Amino acid sequence: MEKILIIDDEAFICENVQRILSGEGFEVRAAGSGKEARDIVAGEEIDLALLDLNLGSEDGIEVLKSLKETDPELLVIIITGYGSVESAVESLQLGAFHYMKKPFKADALRLIVKLALKTQTLKREVRKLKRNNSPLPGRSPIIGKSEAFQEMAAQVREIARIPSTVLITGESGTGKEVVARAIHDLSDRREHPFIAINCASIPAPLLESELFGHEKGAFTGASGRKKGLFEEAHRGTIFLDEIGEMDMAMQVKLLRVLQERSIRRVGAVKDIEIDARVIAATNRDLAKRIEEKSFREDLFYRLNVFPINIPPLRERPADIAALSAYFLDSFSRSFGRDFRDVSAEAELLMAQYAWPGNIRELRNVIERICIMRSGPTLLPEHLPQEIKSCVAVPPLPAEMPVTVAADLGLEEAVSAIEKSLIQQALQKTGWNVLQTAVNLKIPRGTLRYKMEKYGLMQ
Repeated sequence: MEKILIIDDEAFICENVQRILSGEGFEVRAAGSGKEARDIVAGEEIDLALLDLNLGSEDGIEVLKSLKETDPELLVIIITGYGSVESAVESLQLGAFHYMKKPFKADALRLIVKLALKTQTLKREVRKLKRNNSPLPGRSPIIGKSEAFQEMAAQVREIARIPSTVLITGESGTGKEVVARAIHDLSDRREHPFIAINCASIPAPLLESELFGHEKGAFTGASGRKKGLFEEAHRGTIFLDEIGEMDMAMQVKLLRVLQERSIRRVGAVKDIEIDARVIAATNRDLAKRIEEKSFREDLFYRLNVFPINIPPLRERPADIAALSAYFLDSFSRSFGRDFRDVSAEAELLMAQYAWPGNIRELRNVIERICIMRSGPTLLPEHLPQEIKSCVAVPPLPAEMPVTVAADLGLEEAVSAIEKSLIQQALQKTGWNVLQTAVNLKIPRGTLRYKMEKYGLMQ
């Protein structure tokens, strides 16, 4: 529910505005002075303020300036009498959203308030997109066919239904943020912000202000009030990446936030309640960090309510083909290339490479190929040398004797020979379809078709 603050020293106007806007479903607060208004804005999340420029002995313009200093993102609608239109114009230059002349009609008030709140919502969405550095047209999906992936995907769907804290573990490049976003997008918080921060990328002295915000004058350079990321993530999700790098002093403060479900801005005296789901991630062994006294055990248990481990790519080679196809299609479109598929030989080489950089490395390899090469098929020669040289493809035996009945026609005999050759090739690779396709020098799709034709599917 949006909060609206009416600032007017005339009680009957405050009551009238409260009656009109409360009937629209808004929560409306009232302040009779500039000081009272500043205290409310400093301590609460106010979406919109209605400010009367004629506040008795107080200068409404100065009140506007102080409100904008306290909360630079606050939208303010000026209420003005006939004689103060020039002041209203000045207020617009100082950042007011709009002004209304007294007396105003209820319908006009409702309309301008709804327009202002819509503008506020759009501004917040733009700030969220900029902070996430994420383009509008969707995000990378989680992709895979392996048993390990299917188990992890089931965990993601399950945890998305409940608001528990999640700890995602896995090597660098395995896609921890992608999994965190998937949890958010599948949850009932999907319409609210997803805020991500890398705890290792911000110096420890600045991390508290970044997460919890600060008040004006809290430290040198704090020229105004700033909301922290926990406030930005209100009713949504905050993703704390590389949580294992957080220093001990900050861990204590984060633990308090998880326990109390409230934050306190740097330099503030009041707590602010927050409703943000916390998803943390690390590529560190937190159990070892606890033994080394560099990570708090009580914080670990607060974070580890629902653990999700992402296996490295080398442990799920069955996912490489699906990921490669996704990245190939995506970058082909981005760079105007005509790649459509990956050859069986290239698939085999990629499946047997260790991928120390995991999905991030695979993505970079495909992107580089799409920049430097063109399709329609990604071939072994397109791959980096470290991938091409990691395995040698075994050749077929020189002779594979096959016998057929003497009374068969040519077409039936050819089919019998083909079936026997495919069956023998499958047996030699342990029924590895990709390896068999490479050995037989035919596309994997063709091999699968012939396996179905001859009843060789397992």
